[in-house]
Amino acid sequence: MTAAPMMSLLGVAVVIVGLVARFNPILVVTAGALVTGIAGGLDPVSVVSALGKGFNDSRFISVAFLVLPVIGLLERAGLQARARSLISRITAVTAGRLLITYLAVRQLTAAVGLLALGGQASMVRPLIAPMARGAAETSLGTLSEDSGRLIDAHAAGVDNVGAFFGEDIFIALGSVLLIQAVLLQNKLSVEPLRIALWGIPTALAAFTVHAFRLVLLDRRLARGSTEEPRE
Repeated sequence: MTAAPMMSLLGVAVVIVGLVARFNPILVVTAGALVTGIAGGLDPVSVVSALGKGFNDSRFISVAFLVLPVIGLLERAGLQARARSLISRITAVTAGRLLITYLAVRQLTAAVGLLALGGQASMVRPLIAPMARGAAETSLGTLSEDSGRLIDAHAAGVDNVGAFFGEDIFIALGSVLLIQAVLLQNKLSVEPLRIALWGIPTALAAFTVHAFRLVLLDRRLARGSTEEPRE
């Protein structure tokens, strides 16, 4: 091995040392890339250009990470508190009814390919879970810690069930294509449209079963409430 390729390995050493020292991972990786490029004979401008091209080529993946700081800023500004306050004004809404409604919306939007309209980080944690808690507190009073966690768990489950069974109806999503590929491996040739059509009764069955579980959730919360309902 010649000296130039060996010098390029200095970037690996920079990454190892930086991570062991617990420096900022982004800075460590960037510094490692710069050292590797310069040691390999590239000028700093070319290295920065290569980094920019790599970021631009994967920008659609990187954009997803922008959701987390945005949600964090919204929560710091009181998004959860406002969501709970808003839903607590509607006395007819219970945690189970609210989650059933979200389950239906999540399934329908996933069925037409709009998976990005929900999600644990962007929808459940900042909005759905606090609203479900607020609905339960309106009718049942102050909730215990266990009851609050139970609501949060059901809110997360609703999003997963709705997205999982809803996306099986949209032929252009990966789930339908994955099913088709598995069937082809087993010598069964099935058109994506037919798979999507058979996904409809499955989605309806999943909705019915999970909606029933949410009705049972309301009953379970009623048995475990700690104070008198609010007027």
